[in-house]
Amino acid sequence: MGATAPEQTYPGCMARSPFTLAAAVTAALPEAEVVGTRVLTAGGDGRFDSAVITLADGSEVAIRVGDDDETARELAAESIALRALTPGARAMLPFQAPEYRGETLIADGRALVTGLLPGFQIEAADIPAGRGAAESMGTAIAALHALPASVVRGAGLPARSSAEVREEIRQLVDRAAATGRVPARLTVRWREAVDDDDLWRFESAVVLGGTEAKSFIFDDDDELGPRVTGIVHWNGLSIGDPAADLAWLSAAPDAEADVHAAYAAASTRSPDPALVVRARMLAELEFARWLLHGESLHRDDIMNDAAGLLEALAQGLRERDLSVIAARADGVESALDALDRVPATPETLIDTSMQTDAYNPEDLLVLADLPDAAPADVTEDLREVAESDLIPEVTDEKAAPVELADTVPVAPTESREAAPRRADGIATDDDPDADPAEEAQRAARAALQRWTSSSSE
Repeated sequence: MGATAPEQTYPGCMARSPFTLAAAVTAALPEAEVVGTRVLTAGGDGRFDSAVITLADGSEVAIRVGDDDETARELAAESIALRALTPGARAMLPFQAPEYRGETLIADGRALVTGLLPGFQIEAADIPAGRGAAESMGTAIAALHALPASVVRGAGLPARSSAEVREEIRQLVDRAAATGRVPARLTVRWREAVDDDDLWRFESAVVLGGTEAKSFIFDDDDELGPRVTGIVHWNGLSIGDPAADLAWLSAAPDAEADVHAAYAAASTRSPDPALVVRARMLAELEFARWLLHGESLHRDDIMNDAAGLLEALAQGLRERDLSVIAARADGVESALDALDRVPATPETLIDTSMQTDAYNPEDLLVLADLPDAAPADVTEDLREVAESDLIPEVTDEKAAPVELADTVPVAPTESREAAPRRADGIATDDDPDADPAEEAQRAARAALQRWTSSSSE
């Protein structure tokens, strides 16, 4: 297949046992009674130690621990964002957001405890067109963008105007070009887009700063098929460009048009004719961010990989510009058609196993099965661990969020091999009697069947 984003390691990340993480929960939630724990198996990226903890009242919480500055900042931002979602703000959303439960410190690491959202996820390439997942995702994003700005401003989270977003993009393009590794055609393309005033006449909104397909948690609706019941990855909550939460659609060619259409239909904001164009541009710029990430780490392998991806992107471009005029006249020609020939699709390094999970029954770990832990005194044993040197005593001051830097998407990870687009029994275009609407519904259910094993129910 060619070059792919290399596997990465992060200083300080080490595998803690579920028992240790359960002990951390008792430190973060002093009144909690822990009765069981299991590992998360939803395919996280390895940057966090994490587990699902079962409490005596039958509820489940997720705990994540980050050891380095970057992961600590993400958890701090997540903590602020989830607490900013007041009951009133949550009531405005047609889906759930994880509930903030508490936080503590483990040695040099920061631990965040949240409620667990049950459901399943769908890879971007497997999201079908039509009713079900695609329309539900568009509606969910529109509802998120309709939140009042006071939710973000009141929490002191970043807020950027269209002019500030534009200037950040300009600086990103200049920094990437200065490496000498960006094809001239891409540099010209991006600079022309930055200089196009029509592209930047948008109204800032409450955004997550870059959702991805696996930010959405689904359940199955008997009538409509898969529907969004939750959204995770709130560490980028801010005020900014709505296109940032739609850039991931470059990796979902089947669903892209329907997600955008559902978003436009559900949106209460002023129409943004350049939204699709900016979303595509932001997706292209993930390659530039990957390049700069490699430069910041002094990693030649990452820079070489990014340069190869940028060259492949440049060679595949069909249109030289990213103008609104071109989009209106001819329909938007996806510059990311080139990604069909690029081995890796950029994905933001965000742990996908924070608030939802998949597990096999044999992976279930009951604390009573652990050495020196009997059901009657499990919680007391955990508190002894929590009071040891492993977990320092934490006051409110120590647990206060670290200073947040401006949110900047980080490097892409190696993409997974896409699952088959069609399942057995799904009619194709060769079936003259096929009802397009019913086919879209069946395709949605096929995706559901592929990902049912990701349910935490």
